[in-house]
Amino acid sequence: MKKIVYPLIFIFSANLIEAQETEKAEPKVEFSGYAEIYYSYDFAKPDNHIRQPFLYTYNRHNEINLNLGLAKAHYETQDMRANLSVMAGTYVQDNMAAEQGALKFVNEANIGFKVSKTSNVWIDAGILPSHIGWESAVGKDNLTLTRSIAAENSPYFETGAKISYTTNDGKWFLSGLVLNGWQRIARVEGNQTLAFGHQVTYAPTSKFSINSSSFIGNDKPKAEKKMRYFHNLYATLKPTEKFTTILGFDIGAEQKEKGGKDYNVWYSPNLLAKYQITDKTGIGGRLEYYNDKNGVIISTATPNRFQTFGYSFNIDHQFYKNILWRTEARGFSSKDAIFMKDGKSSSSNFNIITSLSAWF
Repeated sequence: MKKIVYPLIFIFSANLIEAQETEKAEPKVEFSGYAEIYYSYDFAKPDNHIRQPFLYTYNRHNEINLNLGLAKAHYETQDMRANLSVMAGTYVQDNMAAEQGALKFVNEANIGFKVSKTSNVWIDAGILPSHIGWESAVGKDNLTLTRSIAAENSPYFETGAKISYTTNDGKWFLSGLVLNGWQRIARVEGNQTLAFGHQVTYAPTSKFSINSSSFIGNDKPKAEKKMRYFHNLYATLKPTEKFTTILGFDIGAEQKEKGGKDYNVWYSPNLLAKYQITDKTGIGGRLEYYNDKNGVIISTATPNRFQTFGYSFNIDHQFYKNILWRTEARGFSSKDAIFMKDGKSSSSNFNIITSLSAWF
C-alpha cells in the first residue's frame, strides 16, 4: 500500500502547488471611480467666488460644484503593477494650472516592477501620488472634510521614479525618489535640477505608525536657482477602534538668494482627530498653525506675511457603505489682516462647507 499512497500524495501535492502558482500568477484588473460634490459658504462673500488663494480644494464660494471626480484602472501581477486615472473638478483647475494641455487631467499614470524574487523591492515610475503628507486629494480617506493648510501647500502629486522596500512583516516601508520638482509633471522652463526625496514609515502595530518624508531640490529656472529643503513628519495613533488622531509637523527652508548661505524657513504643526460615534456617524476636527513669515510658499503684501492659526469641526454620516455626507465649519485667524470682508481687510475668516461623496 505504501508504494501506492506516497506517489498519490506526491502527485496531489505537486498539483496543488502548481494550482497555487497559477492562481498567484493570474493578473488582477480593477476599475474604480470616485466623485465628491460640495457647497461652500464663505462669510467674506468674495465677488469672484474664489475663497482663498492658499486653498486648492473646495475653493468656490456659494456654488454647488465638483471638487474631484476620478476614474481609475489598476493592473497587477506578482511582478508588475500599473495605474492610470483621469480626473476633473475644481481641484484640477486649482492644482494643475501650471501643467500643459491634457496633462492637467491626469491623476496617476505609473508603471512598477518587482526587482527581487525574494524581497519586496519595487521600482515605480511616472505620475505618482505624493510621498509627502498625512492627507490625500481623495476626501473620504481623510479625518476631516477639508485639507490642512500644510497639505494644500505641499505636493499632492509628483512625477519621477522611486525604489521602495517593504519588510515581510509589513512594519517598515522605505523608499528613495528622483523627481521632476515640487508638485510637477512638466518641469519649470529653464530648470535643469533633479529633485530628490525619501520616505520611511514604521508601523509596529495597527494602533500606531510614524512617517518621515523629505524633498530636496530647486523648483525655479536655472538663473533663479534656490535650493529647497523640506521635511514632513507625522504619527498616526488609533488607541481604540473608534478614535484616531494624527500629530504632524512640516518644516522647510529655501535659500534667500542663488548660491547664498542664508535661508527662509516656514513650518506648520497640526493636530487632527476623529471619533466614530456609531457605525455610520462620526465627528472630526483639526487645529493647525502655518508660519511663512518670509513668504516662500504663501505670499502676502502685509508686514508679517502669512502667520495663520486655523481650526475646523466636522460631522460625517455614511448613508451606505459607499456614500458619505460631511459638513464642516472652518475658521482662520491671522497675525495680519490678510483676508477681505465687505471690502475691508480682516485678520479672520470663517466658512461652512458640506460635501457628498460616492465611490465604487
